[in-house]
Amino acid sequence: MSPLRRALAKALAILALLTAPGCDRLFDKGTKDDISAAEKKAAAGDFRGAVERYEAALDGTAKTADLHYRLALLYADKLKSPLDAVHHLDRYLELEPSGAKAKDAKALKKEDENKLLVQLSNGTPSTQAEAVRLKNENQMLLAKIEALRAPKPPPSATPAKGAQVPKPIPPDARTYTVKPGDTLAKISRQFYKNAARARDIQNANSGLLAGTVNIKPGMVLVIPK
Repeated sequence: MSPLRRALAKALAILALLTAPGCDRLFDKGTKDDISAAEKKAAAGDFRGAVERYEAALDGTAKTADLHYRLALLYADKLKSPLDAVHHLDRYLELEPSGAKAKDAKALKKEDENKLLVQLSNGTPSTQAEAVRLKNENQMLLAKIEALRAPKPPPSATPAKGAQVPKPIPPDARTYTVKPGDTLAKISRQFYKNAARARDIQNANSGLLAGTVNIKPGMVLVIPK
């Protein structure tokens, strides 16, 4: 039995204990006057007053079984109390298990038990499968929210289409950091004592220079041997 079903059974048991003295004891005035007064109050919209007069007419015998059915309808439809409705439907079925309204009473009892389960679960679905499904969905949503809140890594620079990507400089390569006023010819003269090797420097740095001779201060050039 699920926890909600156990809670429902407990609630019904408590209600039976609380209502038994007033619902099943023998009354001296289980009369037509009480029933007539209850019907008038119900017609006037005084449903709580109708309940009181119907209950006053109960004597605990099968002849007042129909009053339990009327009380169940009032509690279910007008007073929105499925717990009390289930109790009176149980009393009707105990007194008239094969009565004219027995089939309807069983169907109404099932409806009111479902309403009570929803109340006991604070409006959430009462089946275990639904509870598990909702829990899993909540966990997935929380994971998505955490992923959205996580800091994003800075976007990596994407080279333009067709652009050459600079090759990594080998650890043992000879390098030179370009200074303001430098040219490939000037750098060639610095390392090779003539400007003829400027094209070699350009070719060695083709990925960085993208086929041009344009160099900028701060660039680190590979100087071929």
